[in-house]
Amino acid sequence: MADQTHTKGVDAVSGVTPYRSGFVAVVGRPNVGKSTLINALIGMQIAIASSRPETTRKAIRGVLTTDNAQIVLVDTPGIHRPRTLLGQRLNDVVDESLADSDEIAFLLPADQEIGPGDRRILSRLRSQFATKNDDGTFKWKVPLIAIVTKIDRLNRTELVNKLIEINEFADFADIVPVSALGDDNLQEVRTVLIEHLPEGPQMYPTDQVTEERPEDAIAELVRGVLLEELDDELPHSLAVVVDSIDMPEDMDEDDAQAMHGKARVMVSIYVERDSQKPIIIGRHAEHLVRIKKRLRTPVNRLVGRKANLDLHVKVAKNWQSDPKKLDRLGF
Repeated sequence: MADQTHTKGVDAVSGVTPYRSGFVAVVGRPNVGKSTLINALIGMQIAIASSRPETTRKAIRGVLTTDNAQIVLVDTPGIHRPRTLLGQRLNDVVDESLADSDEIAFLLPADQEIGPGDRRILSRLRSQFATKNDDGTFKWKVPLIAIVTKIDRLNRTELVNKLIEINEFADFADIVPVSALGDDNLQEVRTVLIEHLPEGPQMYPTDQVTEERPEDAIAELVRGVLLEELDDELPHSLAVVVDSIDMPEDMDEDDAQAMHGKARVMVSIYVERDSQKPIIIGRHAEHLVRIKKRLRTPVNRLVGRKANLDLHVKVAKNWQSDPKKLDRLGF
């Protein structure tokens, strides 16, 4: 099994720990805990974590900076067989993210069997990042790390057996078990990911934790809260776009919000059918009121001042399969 003991990587000649930096693509089937792990490593929510498959729709970059390294964690949509044009474009997003990677973290849930989806991902990674040796093993161009998630769901014997199975599944440079929700072994994940990064400079300011624009971050926040609040009844065909963020100094002088020094955030929530609008809005707009209440503080933080959130629910018929509508919605 891959060696689980690690050193700090001190340079033998200078005795100094080299600074390491690079992009780590976090891949796996839908709903294996990619967003949950990234949020736990960063220490705050930058990606939607939901029990629904295909929640992540963009490559969201989280930046983790330590004294001797900077890891840019790229949360990719789950690799799957596309059923719509949206699904195909999500797979294209994965391709683009992988192309820039210095390292790949392949997430495998401890409580699930290794299945066809995992084998399909491995095959895809091998075609892009590995060459086959004469003995049937593979030589990887970038380090491939197995991160075994949800270990809190297994007892010790079951976990040992699972690690042996994963070790035989592929030529991993390292295998790290973790429970992101239970904060179990997270530090070891950080250590391993840093160790396998190339030496390089710091790319982002120390206090920056995401590469997303405020508009994109707010759109993801709104979608995340909708997923939590409405859960089963929520249509999967939901898209959120921030149309504008208007600052008081740019607004009309007699605008009531501007007079109180508040920004205005205009948000459009798109569904595919008219019958889905009431699900989002709720009786007497109760869903929208509840969502706005939950989002007040995080939106203020992202905008940098108090802000009013203006939510509008709109219909874009069959947008998941319409190229023009997908373009307009940012996919």
